[in-house]
Amino acid sequence: MRRVVLATAIAPALWGTTYAVTAELLPPGRPLLAATLRALPVGIALSLIGRQRPTGRWWYRAVVLGMCNFGAFFALLFTAAYRLPGGLAATLGATQPLIVTALVAVVLAERPTPARVVASFIGMAGVAMLVLRSTATLDAVGVAAAIAGAASMATGTVLVQRWGRPAPLLTFAGWQLAAGGLALAPLTLAVEGLPTSVTVENVAGYGYLMILGAGVAYPLWFRGIERLGAGAATFLSLLSPLTATAVGLGFRGERLSAWQVGGAAAVVASVVLGNVRRRTQPPTRRVLVAPMTPSTITERV
Repeated sequence: MRRVVLATAIAPALWGTTYAVTAELLPPGRPLLAATLRALPVGIALSLIGRQRPTGRWWYRAVVLGMCNFGAFFALLFTAAYRLPGGLAATLGATQPLIVTALVAVVLAERPTPARVVASFIGMAGVAMLVLRSTATLDAVGVAAAIAGAASMATGTVLVQRWGRPAPLLTFAGWQLAAGGLALAPLTLAVEGLPTSVTVENVAGYGYLMILGAGVAYPLWFRGIERLGAGAATFLSLLSPLTATAVGLGFRGERLSAWQVGGAAAVVASVVLGNVRRRTQPPTRRVLVAPMTPSTITERV
């Protein structure tokens, strides 16, 4: 199980590098284009490689998951990023574990452990200590977008566990990425349009976001939800602002203050506490992949 946790943690660690890549390599003022290119090309590629299409109710489920995890989430995320200081946006985004804990109780009928409830608040406090600045100003639209974005991905995280997956992991991720990217594409064209010129640095940045930030990160993330459960996996998302802070400090050559060190320790404590299981709780089992070809395929844990 420790290997699963470490593998899943790679996903939010990669997401945490997005801020530095965006600042250093991507053209300014085009967040929706970055979101679309991050999701759509790799989503189409993974879907074509898998050579499987959704069937029956999985057509609408793929769209719902794609909107929750990518389409709506990315649009709300970048709205918050543009209207709020980065630290405040990250702090509000850190409400995701608390939202997931509540949704797991309602949707999956799993009673949250006291440890996870406490870990949710510790994680929020830790992120605030790590990235929040006293000069942060509130914007009602930005605050609403940040909280709605956290709720969107929290919903997608819980539904991934609730519904399981009817196809191999990469194909399953591809459906969602493609659905989310297709939803973002017309919004991107309407709001930002296409760039008139692209540099080598821009291509490298977009390639990084597509291959590592999406093609590698999201299959690992969905696998983590499947193996660990939504309630435990969501705490690993707190490693994203921790990684972003570490990468940012590396670029600027600064040092963490004692307050930030305390915040980083709180984030790590939250991740550890959130992944502590009840002694009587059976290990999370993988959902069997439903057959989408004439042959019957059964996956075992």
